[in-house]
Amino acid sequence: MNKESNLYTFSFAILMVLVIGIGLAVTSELLQPMKKKNKADKKMIDILSAIGVDATRTNANEKYVEYIYDETIIDYQGHIIKGSAFDIDVLFQYRDKTLNPEDKKYPMFKARKDNNEYVIVPMVGSGLWGPVWGFVALENDYKTIFGAVFDHKTETPGLGAEINTDFFEVPFKGKHIINTKGEFVSIEVKKGGAEEGNIHQVDGITGGTITSDGVADMLYNTLIIYNNYFSSIKVDSLVVDSANTIDL
Repeated sequence: MNKESNLYTFSFAILMVLVIGIGLAVTSELLQPMKKKNKADKKMIDILSAIGVDATRTNANEKYVEYIYDETIIDYQGHIIKGSAFDIDVLFQYRDKTLNPEDKKYPMFKARKDNNEYVIVPMVGSGLWGPVWGFVALENDYKTIFGAVFDHKTETPGLGAEINTDFFEVPFKGKHIINTKGEFVSIEVKKGGAEEGNIHQVDGITGGTITSDGVADMLYNTLIIYNNYFSSIKVDSLVVDSANTIDL
């Protein structure tokens, strides 16, 4: 074949595309187990960080088994359903616009640390430029936040991107999602700063109003679902306590 002909040039180009394409496909397939493990390790690290446990990719699984003792899935109404909570990708559900809220599955993780128990819930919402997500740990009264971690991929550096810093996350500790009347109120991310002593507010990010509002909406829309489950637990507990009461 004439190496200077157009046929040779096109044939060589097609052959190279095929070789490179097959090579990339094979490499990607071979790396799938490693990618899956890295994704699982990152998820374990994020879950544990909500209760203040530092973990690395090296010890993520070990730490996860040490602190997380139960995984549960609930539906939109707060009823427990079957399945693997860890395998549920809430970010994937968020991106699937064919799913209605009532069709989604809501995983949660129960942890023990320093003789205290916590429930950790994942969440995802909308920021300015894309999704924002996080994990919130609640104390065993199901209303007090023990810890919160948030993240993003595309928020503006120095503004909305600050949601994954201690400056934004730490103030959530000790805040209540239930008011004194027993009503669900979530946490308000308040523009201009939280009111002094208000246990239902945290400071918004100056210049990052849309991202702050996105986090607030994410908290409300997610925690109200889990509160259905928490409320049922409290009712069951009251029934048990009442049944065990002996009139003297």
